[in-house]
Amino acid sequence: MSRSLDGQDRLQLLETIIGAPSGHLGLTAVLAETLDRVRGVLNVDTATVLRYQEGGEQLVAIAAAGIEEEVHQGVRVPVGTGFAGRVARDREPVVLDHVDETTVVNSLLWERGLRAMLGVPMVAGTDLVGVLHVGSVRPRRFSEAEIGTLQLLADRLAMAIQVEVLEENRTATMALQRSLLPDRLPDVAGLAFAARYVPGAEAGLGGDWYDLFPLPGDRVGIVMGDVSGHGLEAAVIMGRLRSALRAYALDCDDPAETLGKLDRKANHFEHGAMATVAYGIIDPRREALRLSLAGHLPPVLAPPGEPGGLVTVPVDPPIGLSIGRPARRTTVVGLPVDGVLAFYTDGLVERRDRPVDDGMTELADAVRAGEPERVCARVMATMIGSRPAQDDVALLVVHRHAR
Repeated sequence: MSRSLDGQDRLQLLETIIGAPSGHLGLTAVLAETLDRVRGVLNVDTATVLRYQEGGEQLVAIAAAGIEEEVHQGVRVPVGTGFAGRVARDREPVVLDHVDETTVVNSLLWERGLRAMLGVPMVAGTDLVGVLHVGSVRPRRFSEAEIGTLQLLADRLAMAIQVEVLEENRTATMALQRSLLPDRLPDVAGLAFAARYVPGAEAGLGGDWYDLFPLPGDRVGIVMGDVSGHGLEAAVIMGRLRSALRAYALDCDDPAETLGKLDRKANHFEHGAMATVAYGIIDPRREALRLSLAGHLPPVLAPPGEPGGLVTVPVDPPIGLSIGRPARRTTVVGLPVDGVLAFYTDGLVERRDRPVDDGMTELADAVRAGEPERVCARVMATMIGSRPAQDDVALLVVHRHAR
């Protein structure tokens, strides 16, 4: 190095560098500025951050200094392949004193003329976040103090990236969830609707959704679904399933057939995804609902002047978990005039301190025929009250009135 700095000096200097970028800068700008300063501190010519993408098992360049084309060209490195891939796989620092196609897979590195490289893993807790590497066009040895300094920086940057990713995912999930839930429930002759959606206080936003849409022949499609998992991935899968179900609903008059096609789509394109779905079609006369359940809890029906009760409907396998092509079933459910039908997700009835069956019984007792907004309010007051919901809660109430 051109400056005489011992390991403690470098640690202190890097602590200063980490806190130096302006707070108003975004993560990308902070990374670029930090990497540029690292070049001066370690007397290297290049510095790059590659972010780990779990789904594709690869590293993607997101920030660089001295070799910005890595970011501009969208460099990707499979985990376990080449220099950076080896750092990510082993989660250990790697030093190279020879840079060519035999040691790295990214041709930009040897084309840049690099002669020596040091790479360290970026880990937050137990999660691999990415790889940070630096390079020199002059032959050199990296000391233990330099390796430790770069590892310290990598750990700090990993935490910053993880926080940013979590916030990005939360924001994206909220935007996606809001865009896919109906802005307003449709005006349908003979029917009135009300709905509630509350994200879980512990797990956050997930893949719960409800949907209402007109179908040819003055029919109405009604959906309540719950994708397993939480966060952006569950919301994205929910969006794809929602769109696919709407498309199949236009071509299929039988709810069971619609869910069968949705299940086939999920098994083929959404490997590992699982969802429970209730899908029904209300007839033009509003007298009956043809309903099929894919692993979903049965709705509650409350005729006028009578207590609510769980609808007796056979439950078929969830979407994405069936083997082969199971025979799905459709059940006709009568809709009495002035009665209400309540669809919901399991977050409304599940609690750690009670069996789900007890929650369903309590829900049935809370549903009484009436104006749907009042029904929703009564149900939420009874089932949720002042306690935050542990899981996502979706509720959709349908009221049939005389036309």
